[in-house]
Amino acid sequence: MCEMSEILDLDDHYECVTCGHEWPKEEGPREVKDAYGNVLAEGDIVAMIKDLKLKGSSDVLKVGTKSKPIRLVDGDHEISCKMNGIAIGLKACFVKKVASE
Repeated sequence: MCEMSEILDLDDHYECVTCGHEWPKEEGPREVKDAYGNVLAEGDIVAMIKDLKLKGSSDVLKVGTKSKPIRLVDGDHEISCKMNGIAIGLKACFVKKVASE
């Protein structure tokens, strides 16, 4: 499971030390959208839109599992949150916005 805790800041892009994923440096304000195009903000609550198996464990996040209030972070995994008591990093394309707190 990539937690984006160690990120290399290279000249023209970033790289996750854990999984090796690379992404370009972005200029200007970043807008994170869920799977349905809704803009996400700090403190929103999101729900899973499909089952996701967590890498390195036998746990599965089921459809409809809701998060605690989210935090938006830089990188490929745009969302940092807790689901089922597990701190995880998620890609916004696997969630839908439920509410704001």
